[in-house]
Amino acid sequence: MSVTASATVTSPAVGSFYNRRSTRGVPRFRMAVRSSAISVVPILTKLQKDCATPLPVLRHVADSMSADIRAGLAVDGGSDLQMILSYVDSLPTGNEKGLFYALDLGGTNFRVLRVQLGGKVDRVIATEFEQVSIPQELMFATSEELFDFIASVLSNFAQEEGGKFHLPPGRKREIGFTFSFPVKQTSVDSGILIKWTKGFAVSGTAGKDVVACLNEAMERKGLDMRVSALVNDTVGTLAGAKYWDDDVMVAVILGTGTNACYVERMDAIPKLQGEFSPSGRTIVNLEWGAFSKGLPLTVFDRDMDAASINPGEQIFEKTISGMYLGEIARRALLKMAEEGSLFGESVPKKLSRPFVLGTPDLSAMQQDNTDDLQTVGSILYDVARVESNLNSRKIVLEVCDTFVRRAGRLAGAGIVGILQKIEEDSKGSIFGKRTVVAMDGGLYERYPQYRRYLKESVAELLGPETSHNIVIEHSKDGSGIGAALLAATNSKYDHND
Repeated sequence: MSVTASATVTSPAVGSFYNRRSTRGVPRFRMAVRSSAISVVPILTKLQKDCATPLPVLRHVADSMSADIRAGLAVDGGSDLQMILSYVDSLPTGNEKGLFYALDLGGTNFRVLRVQLGGKVDRVIATEFEQVSIPQELMFATSEELFDFIASVLSNFAQEEGGKFHLPPGRKREIGFTFSFPVKQTSVDSGILIKWTKGFAVSGTAGKDVVACLNEAMERKGLDMRVSALVNDTVGTLAGAKYWDDDVMVAVILGTGTNACYVERMDAIPKLQGEFSPSGRTIVNLEWGAFSKGLPLTVFDRDMDAASINPGEQIFEKTISGMYLGEIARRALLKMAEEGSLFGESVPKKLSRPFVLGTPDLSAMQQDNTDDLQTVGSILYDVARVESNLNSRKIVLEVCDTFVRRAGRLAGAGIVGILQKIEEDSKGSIFGKRTVVAMDGGLYERYPQYRRYLKESVAELLGPETSHNIVIEHSKDGSGIGAALLAATNSKYDHND
C-alpha cells in the first residue's frame, strides 16, 4: 500500500486509531461563518454519485475478485492479485506447548510479543507484548538501520522475560516473524521482499530474504534467536483465529493497510504443478490491495493516486484502507473550501497539507452526538485551524460518511468474492455451513460505521439465508499470537513436550 507524493506524511495521522481529540480548552467557534450549504451542494452531489455502491456495483466487484483469484492461482502474474503461497500447510491444533516469540512489522507500529503455550488444557498460559512506533526517518532509511532497530527492541524485550515464561534448557528461543509487506515466500521460514508498501521506502531490502536481514541484525546485537516461521499478518491472524475456532476459513486485515488470505485446497492451485502438502491444504495470501476492477473512483482518488509514490498501484488499498481515507476526505473538503466557500471566504492554509487529516479524525467526528457538532468543530480547528459553523460541520460529516460507506461496502464485496471462489470449487463447503471470517486491524476495530457498512454489504450480496452462516468476527491482535503459534507448529523441537 503506500503513500503520497510528499515524504512528509505525519505518521500519527495515518497510524493506529486513538482518541487524541478533546473539546476541552478549544474555543467555541463563532457562528458568523457564511452559510456554505448551497454553494457546495453540486460538489457533494457529484461526490456521492461517484462513490455510490449499489448492489450491481458490489456484485461486479465480488465477481471480479473471484475471477482475479482464480487467474492468480493459475499462473504467476495471471491477475492483479499475486496469490502468494504461504508454505503454511499445518495450522495450530491446540496441542502446542512452550515459550515462543513473535515480531510484528506491519505498518507504522512494530510489536514484540511472547507467549507461553500450555497444550489443549491450558492453551495460552501467559502473553506479554510491547508496541513501539517506527520512527519516521526509518521508513526511508537503509535496510540495516531498520532491522537493527527491530533487533534492539527485541533484545530489550527478551531481557525482561520472567515470571510465567520458561524456556526449556538447551533450546534457542524461536520467533514467528509477521512481515506485512509483499514477499515471495520461498519456504515457511524464508521469503524475498518484492517491494515496500504502506509508505515505506527502505533501501537495500527489495530482492533480499527478510529473514536473513533480521538474522544478521540479531547477530550484530548478540541475540541468540531463530526465526522458525515468516508469516504475513493476515496469515498470522488466520492461524491465531483458527486456534480457537476451527470454522475460520478467511482472514482480513483492515488497518493502516489491508490484505486478505484464505485456506485453499492444494489441487485448486494450478501454478503449484504437483507440489504436495500432507494436509492437502495451504493458506494463500491474496495481496488484495492491488485489486482494481470495477471500483467507483472520484477525481480525489485519482489525484491522490497520481501524487503517491506508487501511481496506478494498490488501488483497492487506496480506496478502503486507513492510511488513505482521511487524505481523500481532506482533498474533497479542500475543493469545497476553494470552490464552494465551505468554511467562509478564506481557505484554511493547513487544509492544503497532505495527510493532515487522519482516518482516526474521521472516525472521531462521526461519533459526535452533540447538538452543535462541537467535536467535529474541535477536530477541524485542531487539525487545520478551520473555523466552522453547524452547516459546514454537517457537510464535513456527509463527506466522511460518503467515503467510509464506499470503503466498508467495497471491503465487504471483496470478502464475498473470496467466499464465492471457495464455494464454486466445493459446493456447500462455505455457504452451506458456519464459516468464519476473522477480522483484525484498527480501522475495522475502531470505526463503527465502517464495520456496519462492511457487514451490510456482505448481507446484501449473500441474502439473508446464506449470510446467516457467515460469521464476521473480530480477532484482536490475532496476527501476533498467530505468528507465535506458527513458530510453535514449525519448531525444530517437539512442541508437544
